[in-house]
Amino acid sequence: MTSDLRSRLPLASRLGIYGALVVLSIPALLPMLWMVSTSLKTDTQIFGKSDLTLSSLLPTPLTGHNYPAALQNMPFLLYLRNTLLLCICTVVGAVASSALVAYGFAKLHFPGRGAMFGLMIATMALPAQVTMIPIFSLFRSLGWYGTYLPLIVPSFTASAYYVFLLTQFFRTLPDEMSEAAKVDGASEWVIFRRLVIPLSKPALATCALFQFIGTWNDFLGPLLYVNDPAKYTLGYGLQQFVSHYGGFFAQLMAASTIFTLPIIVLFFFAQKTFIQGIATTGGK
Repeated sequence: MTSDLRSRLPLASRLGIYGALVVLSIPALLPMLWMVSTSLKTDTQIFGKSDLTLSSLLPTPLTGHNYPAALQNMPFLLYLRNTLLLCICTVVGAVASSALVAYGFAKLHFPGRGAMFGLMIATMALPAQVTMIPIFSLFRSLGWYGTYLPLIVPSFTASAYYVFLLTQFFRTLPDEMSEAAKVDGASEWVIFRRLVIPLSKPALATCALFQFIGTWNDFLGPLLYVNDPAKYTLGYGLQQFVSHYGGFFAQLMAASTIFTLPIIVLFFFAQKTFIQGIATTGGK
């Protein structure tokens, strides 16, 4: 809802809309509230009541020792460093490679462009499970098993989804701008780097946010290719925490809260750019 539309609506209508949004958000927020609430309880408080009521959700009294205990039972800083390394590498690779491919589809004219674009879009319907075994065999034959290369290198080959989003956004940029730059002697690379990229920050930030969240939450990739505990990521490390400390339910919820918190903070600060990027990728 834009600011102009909000200003034209009566106060009662705005209150009704916000109230409806709050009610609709409760089913999505309830599991998170339960997770945070459980992380602040003792085991006696968790298993003492079997009914789900408002009083059972509120920890009385608050217990904060689960968080330092969870951090002590898992090498959080090591897992965080590994995860951030993967996130940074994959974000740079995915955004840079996808932007280059999208610019070619959006602004360059070459034979078979439409067919190639359609074929690329069709690959989005191919389940990852179909190609999992041959890709694993390929990376193992290359000697990449046990390293981060299978998790990083594919991000530099462009993502069909990001290419689609960026292509739709690049098509909204006026061709007259590129033509004027060509008249002044600018090459396609100069146009892409100095004109298209600065104007595409919302769309690029949206792809970067998607890739960051995907890498942060990735469990299957490290499970397949990482066999060294010193290289575990937070997602894989959390699963290992469940295997070793699953009986400590409050600590498990504390570890899950710590794992989720950075994504919430990131989206809170980037939501304006994220929404703007999504809204401007409709194409023409």
